[in-house]
Amino acid sequence: MPERIEKVGRYQWRDGSGDYDTDEVVVELPVALSYNGISHAVMMTTPTDLADFALGFSVSEGILSGPQQLLGLDIVEREQGLEIAMEITAGAFAGLKDKRRTLAGRSGCGLCGKESLEALSFTPAPLPSTLTIAHQALQLAQQTLQREQPLKAVTGGVHGAAWCDPDGSIVLVREDVGRHNALDKLLGALCRSDRGQGFVVVTSRASYEMVIKAAACGVELLAAVSAPTALAVEQARAAGMSLVGYLQQGRHAVYTGDHRVEDKK
Repeated sequence: MPERIEKVGRYQWRDGSGDYDTDEVVVELPVALSYNGISHAVMMTTPTDLADFALGFSVSEGILSGPQQLLGLDIVEREQGLEIAMEITAGAFAGLKDKRRTLAGRSGCGLCGKESLEALSFTPAPLPSTLTIAHQALQLAQQTLQREQPLKAVTGGVHGAAWCDPDGSIVLVREDVGRHNALDKLLGALCRSDRGQGFVVVTSRASYEMVIKAAACGVELLAAVSAPTALAVEQARAAGMSLVGYLQQGRHAVYTGDHRVEDKK
C-alpha cells in the first residue's frame, strides 16, 4: 500500500535568507472505484481509510442504501494508482447502471461528471429532529478538531471531517486532501458503527454536495469552519438539516435548523 506521507527536498527562504532542507508532504494518487467489474469513478485521494472511503462514497452518492448491499471489497495496486474493486448486490448494480453517471474526480471537485442539470434535483428524505446541542458544543468541537488531525499536524495539507458527541467531544476523525473525500471516509466509518446521536464538523466550506452527502447518511447537523453556498443552504433546508457555517473561535452562524442548537442551561 502506498505511503500517506512523502519526504521531498525544498529551498526555504525566510527573513532574508534561505537554505535547503526536506519537508513531509501528503500523498495524493488516483483511486478508481469499480462495481461488479465496471469502473465508475476515479478520485484523487490520500491512501488512508480506503474501505471507509469506498463505502461512504457509495452510500452518500446513492449507489448503495447501506453496508448490507456491499458484498465484498478488494484494494488492488495498479501501475497508475489504486483500484477499490467492490462487489455489490444485483439490485444496487441495476440502480447504478440506471444513473448513467461517470465521475472523473479531483480533490477540489464538486459536481464534476454530472451528465445533466437534472442530476441536481436529488434530495434525500427529510431528516428527523432528534438532536439538540448547545452552542458551546460546537465551540468545543472547533477548539479540539485540529489536535485530532495527525496527518494535518505533519503535512498541513489535508482536510478533516469529524463525528462529535452531542456535548461536542470528538469521537472519530478522517482526513484527506479532498474535503469531499474526508467526509466520505467519515460517513463510511459511521455506516459501519452504532454511532448514536451527534453531529459532523468539516474543515472546509459547506457546499451543495457536502450537504447532500451528509443528509444521505442521516446526519442531522453539519458544521463547517468556512462559509456555506446558497445552494447548500437551500438543500439543507429542504432536507431538514441544521447547517452551521463560520465555525471559528468564539463565533458561528446557524443558517438552517436552529431548533437543534440552543444556549446551555
